[in-house]
Amino acid sequence: MAVQVGDLAPDFELRDQTGQPVKLSDYRGKKNVVLVFYPLSFTGVCEGEMCSIRDSIEVFRNDGVETLAISVDSPPTHRQWAHEQGFDFPLLSDFWPHGEVASTYGVFDDALGLAVRGTFIIDMDGKVVYTDRNPIPEARDQDAWKAALREVGAAAA
Repeated sequence: MAVQVGDLAPDFELRDQTGQPVKLSDYRGKKNVVLVFYPLSFTGVCEGEMCSIRDSIEVFRNDGVETLAISVDSPPTHRQWAHEQGFDFPLLSDFWPHGEVASTYGVFDDALGLAVRGTFIIDMDGKVVYTDRNPIPEARDQDAWKAALREVGAAAA
């Protein structure tokens, strides 16, 4: 079953592109979280979406907000992609168990073996306040994310 608005966000711990563990619950009481599942690094639409986050980083990573991007790619793949594109926000690896976190959130495509485009905004209490899901070829509307962040009182332009 997919995670819905009003649900408590399921906790997880994944490694980022530097190999450091990142645990969702560590942000509770400290920051709102934009959780962005994407299919694969080094692909056109995914790169466009992550570059848009990078180019608006003051909205998506600040004193009140952290953005965590998640794919089934390995940490070394994330490390290389982050280096090439200048991503300084966490790219988390849902590599093994393969797609477990994406499955928990209801955005894993078993037939393809990767996440569809799913976004979850989680408030400081750990509650999901916004979700969207897009099929793989379709980019998401990040203005909707900004509006959702404004609604929870996060500093968003």
